[in-house]
Amino acid sequence: MIVRVLPAVPRSIVQRLSAPYIAGATLEDARAVVARLNLEGKAATVDVLGEEVTAPAEAEKVASAYHAVLDALAADRSDANVSVKLTALGLEFDVDLCRSLLATVVADAAARRMFVRIDMEHSDVVDDTLRLYRELRESGRDNVGIVLQSRLRRTLRDVGALADLEPNVRLCKGIYLEPPSVAYTGHRQIRENFLRVLEALLAGGSYVGVATHDEYLLERSLARVAGMERTGYELQMLLGVREQRAAELVEEGHHLRVYVPYGNRWYEYSLRRLQENPAVAGMVAKATLLRAIPGR
Repeated sequence: MIVRVLPAVPRSIVQRLSAPYIAGATLEDARAVVARLNLEGKAATVDVLGEEVTAPAEAEKVASAYHAVLDALAADRSDANVSVKLTALGLEFDVDLCRSLLATVVADAAARRMFVRIDMEHSDVVDDTLRLYRELRESGRDNVGIVLQSRLRRTLRDVGALADLEPNVRLCKGIYLEPPSVAYTGHRQIRENFLRVLEALLAGGSYVGVATHDEYLLERSLARVAGMERTGYELQMLLGVREQRAAELVEEGHHLRVYVPYGNRWYEYSLRRLQENPAVAGMVAKATLLRAIPGR
């Protein structure tokens, strides 16, 4: 019901609902959030909202925004990197343009000794995303990482195909709802595959950002990395989600990174994320209601 009525909800209400999960509309908003997170002992990864662009000028504008983010983070000496969705750089209509824009962002980050995470999106673009990641690594760029989703059936095979690169990976469940032919649809199956993929990555020498709010997966992931050097992995969460648990993990000495999206396309982002996954819509609705209850 929430998903169906969202397009009819006034923008002001959607903005209030999504406010805890988005830094704001401007780079200055994102800088302020990153500074606060750093003071709390948390690292950040900044995402410029605006995936699935449809014109070269839009893709170039997003790339320019990333250069501005890198400049700002370097000036602030922030403990932060950036996350890039390749459909925001034109992947779906011009792979060569996307390749060129991505290369400039990664090169800019390298010059500042900063890191770029290539986000993973829906299954139709996984092959192109992994190919562009491999091209960058084989060209000598080691300040770039990738995201893998345990929801996709192919992911364990992708781990094997990437093994020679010992990739730096953010491992998440994945938010995109896919057909059963390409994705696991059961909660238990997605969890089990998450743990299989985590084991394969760690066994292969990869640095893994364990990105989950699922306590079951969090506990088992922590059990798997117990005894490892704390510099050999990190935990990742979304802005505004399970903040108390995040604080506890930092207090325990784990390196924790928070995903910080910002931009003037917050409305489209909010609707798309809530519509793509009804479970997320329910989680956000529950969190919003709890915030409105006195004493919670």
